[in-house]
Amino acid sequence: MSLHTQYLESFLRSQFYMLRMDGPLPLPHRHYIAIMAAARHQCSYLINMHVDEFLKTGGIAEWLNGLEYVPQRLKNLNEINKLLAHRPWLITKEHIQKLVKTGENNWSLPELVHAVVLLAHYHALASFVFGSGINPERDPEISNGFRLISVNNFCVCDLANDNNIENASLTGSNFGIVDSLSELEALMERMKRLQEEREDEEASQEEMTTRFEKEKKESLFVVSGDTFHSFPHSDFEDDMIITSDVSRYIEDPGFGYEDFARRGEEHLPTFRAQDYTWENHGFSLVNRLYSDIGHLLDEKFRMVYNLTYNTMATHEDVDTTMLRRALFNYVHCMFGIRYDDYDYGEVNQLLERSLKVYIKTVTCYPERTTKRMYDSYWRQFKHSEKVHVNLLLMEARMQAELLYALRAITRHLT
Repeated sequence: MSLHTQYLESFLRSQFYMLRMDGPLPLPHRHYIAIMAAARHQCSYLINMHVDEFLKTGGIAEWLNGLEYVPQRLKNLNEINKLLAHRPWLITKEHIQKLVKTGENNWSLPELVHAVVLLAHYHALASFVFGSGINPERDPEISNGFRLISVNNFCVCDLANDNNIENASLTGSNFGIVDSLSELEALMERMKRLQEEREDEEASQEEMTTRFEKEKKESLFVVSGDTFHSFPHSDFEDDMIITSDVSRYIEDPGFGYEDFARRGEEHLPTFRAQDYTWENHGFSLVNRLYSDIGHLLDEKFRMVYNLTYNTMATHEDVDTTMLRRALFNYVHCMFGIRYDDYDYGEVNQLLERSLKVYIKTVTCYPERTTKRMYDSYWRQFKHSEKVHVNLLLMEARMQAELLYALRAITRHLT
């Protein structure tokens, strides 16, 4: 993240606030909730970090044996952790009522909002961790099964080497630079054409709705089937063995986003963004129940949405607004969130297939992200630009989860 210092400051401010500053939840509970959230995606990097923090802040070591050792009250977060991580559209006011009205184990609303913010933050952060190659990738050829993913001999974590990473990945790669150059030119050409079309004609509301529904339906099937054609499905399933140091923190480990598409249930309800927006609804609810966190999250969302260096690979002075918006809105589209004023035809024009596969994987099943997926899209782009993509995906995901949870809390209150 330090490749994007402005963003990093904003990220650290909000994370510091939710973990360290005055708030409804005791410090050890905050770290335990972070562990529960990271465990939904088997993110051992984040789990280990917060196990340490949990103990340092006075957490009870026995809780680290698993969920059966924690107070019922924390255990009751299981359901909302699972739904938020994988199918947030299923969260209803009944889930909220259950948590705030369970007698001696009940949650106050401020505590629940604090917990929801932590869960959404760590689900999304797991996406960033896997998308940026920070979590060790399982590798059967190495004795302990883990290796740090490196980008052409430069560890992704070696941020000082950003330029070398770009050069290495361009020269050391097996695809022609010509291909990736023409890929870049074609993308810029499409951006220019869309801009001109936008000025010429306005699509009707009906047409806009149709384009969204088409994109939403297609997004369900982006990863199923042809994504992993280059290695047999059975290998892929083996990857997903969950180790006990992770599984002890979750229930129903098989629950995920994908069986929703697999079962042929194509219906993902549409959440009209206009009916419940972060700016008009979510922000004020969070601020009311958990003081300054609303401001900090708002600053972070705005920061990532507007962050630009006006460059695309080797080109300077490029307005990338259209591209950033397509990335953000595509993530929301996979969660059923629709913006009435956005033409989802743009998503199809701007996001190539390999990029859609990458976005879907990082957002919905980050633990499956591979180095090959990261390399296969926008091959001419700098490593720092791809990290920028990961920041956008992370924040879009966090905001989507929060919108569903906060809408349910609002319904519970009304």
